[in-house]
Amino acid sequence: MDVLSVASEVYPLVKTGGLADVAGALPGALAAHDVSMRTLVPGYPQVLSALKRGRKVAEFDNLFGGPAQLLAGRAEGLDLIVIAAPHLYERAGGIYVDEFGKDWSDNWARFAALGWVAAELAKGLVEGYAPEIVHAHDWQGAMAAAYVAFGGDTETQVVVTIHNLAFQGQFGAEIFPHLKLPDAAFTVHGVEYYGGVGFLKGGLQCAHAITTVSPTYAREIRTPEYGMGLEGLLNQRGYDLHGILNGINTDAWNPQTDPALAKPYGASTISKRSANKLALAQRFGLDQSDGPLFGIVSRLTWQKGIDLVAANIDWLVTLGGQLAVLGSGEPQLEAALAEAAARHPGRVGFVSAYDEALSHLIQGGADVMFVPSRFEPCGLTQLYGLRYGAVPLVSRVGGLADTIIDANAAAVEAGVATGVQFSPVESDALGEAILRTMNLYGQPAAWSRMQRKGMKTDVSWNKSAEKYAALYTSLLR
Repeated sequence: MDVLSVASEVYPLVKTGGLADVAGALPGALAAHDVSMRTLVPGYPQVLSALKRGRKVAEFDNLFGGPAQLLAGRAEGLDLIVIAAPHLYERAGGIYVDEFGKDWSDNWARFAALGWVAAELAKGLVEGYAPEIVHAHDWQGAMAAAYVAFGGDTETQVVVTIHNLAFQGQFGAEIFPHLKLPDAAFTVHGVEYYGGVGFLKGGLQCAHAITTVSPTYAREIRTPEYGMGLEGLLNQRGYDLHGILNGINTDAWNPQTDPALAKPYGASTISKRSANKLALAQRFGLDQSDGPLFGIVSRLTWQKGIDLVAANIDWLVTLGGQLAVLGSGEPQLEAALAEAAARHPGRVGFVSAYDEALSHLIQGGADVMFVPSRFEPCGLTQLYGLRYGAVPLVSRVGGLADTIIDANAAAVEAGVATGVQFSPVESDALGEAILRTMNLYGQPAAWSRMQRKGMKTDVSWNKSAEKYAALYTSLLR
């Protein structure tokens, strides 16, 4: 079957988070299930420069404010359709924010265009191509469902995937007349949301199926605590809501072949990880130590629980641990981490940046991967940790609860533990989890079993791709 993936970012062409990893990995994983997936993506400069020999397949005189073309071609193994619209996508700054970190004021137009083009492709805009299913990701792609529903297309089935319900694409009512939608769409049964326009809300209302990226998160978002105001709608659509775990690209994330590591290794040669721990310590200015090295690769936000980490750094160091943090985000959290690094030279290191290669070295060299999120739809960091033998320390929420087997006494004894979970997501509980992790690290045989068990866990897309393919098939029936 033909599926059109609609994504605002796709790895390795352009990435700000896990959405890109999913959009980049899913087409290849689905190929084994006779699913042909093309990806519709905005024509950011980095995407256009990667597109080799793209051919023009459509053009528009006025696509939400200016002329545009659709270019079809391949890049980095991906089959792409790119919206070449300089007035929307070719600009300095980030793909969602300007150089000052503020949202682009026309984000509504930039991603309405993405959804509108997806619906036009579904109706046969390009001769010889008519996808049976449109799979739209997050609020940036979700409007594809509304454009299909209100555009008279009764054949195309639309799936909307929620990667993070906290980001919903909410805009004022004044944009509605410019959305190329009929008046009937501005109701509670369409894109209207508390008097304004909700891109994700409209997508969830109009999609034939809704997925999110873990079974536990699919249950959590139907509650007021995690539903972000959309729990009522999600409960109404409960029959159509599916939790399908993300996987990872096991070729890109492979400790036996990873060029970012000081020394490659596998589950049977795990002792070689020590060379990577040494390289990681040197990169972060840390002293050599017999204690565990905790690693963080994350956006530095309240959601990710980084404030809880900051509150426990002194405790971690007192217990004999070290900490290496890579990430950027909220200024007060960056400041707290920088102060901790200054307070504990040789024990705490902080790099404020996005650095893909360094993130691989952290996975390959850290003993523990910290993921203390307050909510986490799926999480990929802990999956990378499993793959690389960096034991995850995670909060018991969302996909973290679904992917990590807690090292309680019974699980350790049975040899099935893969990490440490804690709950509730509070500072004291995290402090207790750090102590428990330190104690486990002091039991080399048990720790090694945990590492090897994690490294043998199937974190690929194989099972998840099979579930997506089954969902697509059920919709076509």
